[in-house]
Amino acid sequence: MTSKQVGTNLGDGSGASGDTPEEGYERGLGSRQVQMIAIGGAIGVGLFLGAGANIAKAGPSLILMYALAGVIVFFIMRALGELLMYRPVSGSFSEYAREFLGPFFGFVTGWTYWLMWVVTGMAELTAAAIYVHFWFPDIPQWVTALVFLILLYVANLISVKLFGEIEFWFSMVKVTALIGMIVIGLGVVTLGFSQAGDTAAVSNIWAHDGIFPNGIGSSLMTLQGVMFAYLAVELVGVTAGESENPEKTLPKAINTLPWRIIVFYVGALSVILMVVKWTEFQPGVSPFVAAFAKIGIPAGAAIINFVVLTAALSSCNSGMYSTGRMLRDLAANSEAPKVLGKLSSSKTPALGITLSVVLMGIGVVLNYVVPEKAFAYVTSVATAAGIWTWLMILVSHILYRRQVVAGRLPASSFPAPGGTVCSWIAVAFLLLVTGLIAIDPESRVSLYVGAGWAVCLAVGWAVLKSRNPHIAARAKGQDKQLETAGQPRG
Repeated sequence: MTSKQVGTNLGDGSGASGDTPEEGYERGLGSRQVQMIAIGGAIGVGLFLGAGANIAKAGPSLILMYALAGVIVFFIMRALGELLMYRPVSGSFSEYAREFLGPFFGFVTGWTYWLMWVVTGMAELTAAAIYVHFWFPDIPQWVTALVFLILLYVANLISVKLFGEIEFWFSMVKVTALIGMIVIGLGVVTLGFSQAGDTAAVSNIWAHDGIFPNGIGSSLMTLQGVMFAYLAVELVGVTAGESENPEKTLPKAINTLPWRIIVFYVGALSVILMVVKWTEFQPGVSPFVAAFAKIGIPAGAAIINFVVLTAALSSCNSGMYSTGRMLRDLAANSEAPKVLGKLSSSKTPALGITLSVVLMGIGVVLNYVVPEKAFAYVTSVATAAGIWTWLMILVSHILYRRQVVAGRLPASSFPAPGGTVCSWIAVAFLLLVTGLIAIDPESRVSLYVGAGWAVCLAVGWAVLKSRNPHIAARAKGQDKQLETAGQPRG
């Protein structure tokens, strides 16, 4: 048995059966769709809606926060890319945690990533309902959220190709609109046309109480919201089991991430803050909608509102996709009911998607009970769950590189620059963000939810071990496989 075969068998999460979690999926996502899914994952409601509240808190320094967080996210994605090229599997995050940290961490990571997307789906439904309110203020938020939930659910059940095509066009709308916004904004600043031409200037970034108008502390407190905006960049890892050519498309998607961050986050926010003074933005209002209303382009605000609505629906669509796949991976490893591992006739994990959508319906209830606070509540919980997922990617990468150096596993064809140094830096940064969440009264609720979630997972794992003792014994079994293969042990 070769070292590559050992690596594959260790992490297939299948026990003795040898079935891989991605088996049975249709490889229906082409390069065009994977690239746009990667781009769309980096442009979401956290930027379009959440940036309004963060600008009010941090002023122009928010640009620096997005740039800093963007560097860290790139470190995370290169770590993930190295793991993906070592072994591309559909349940990537939990599979790597299961292989390098043990079955318990695979169990926790899989379920936590599932929770992240369920909660993110709630946030996106809330945002979509807010955007529709722009045109139809008399329609209750919960009604709009429910309608969108049902439509996207039906689309996800049909086929992965339909999901990929919908996501492609959603992302195309977002990308085209953002580039258009940047071009128009630069035109306003340089040529002085439109109603905002008299006040638009590059100096708006520092002319009103400086770049850090509320202090560095207030700027750092926005990092949790900034990190929420980057949630979903790791979605390309979930597509590994359904991509036509993952060895080619995934590295390309990851390597273009810095350009997406520079253009769509740093660039777009810089232009917006040149056109409109940061003091004019308010929480709960998309800064892009506000900027185009200020410019005075006919129907401009309505067009941008449509774009940000598309962004919200795109992210919710991705959430439904990933939750079904993650539940199937858990079921394949006996960490969720086996019935969730079944594929429908269209080769989609229909039951897992259905269960996730039912729970996303809680977001509809939140929009009915506390419509003004729904978005803040669910984004803080999603960020905490996302941080755990990213930490598991980084720690798995660090442990994988140790195995490679020791000669136990083959080197990846897509190594992360700097080895594990960048992964350690990213780990420290994510721990800092967790500390900021803990001292912020508004977002601290996510840690309370996280503590309750940890208790549920601990109880669930105890029940699993009592029913299937072999699940917890897999780590020892992996050592035996290494010995059998004649690999050196450390």
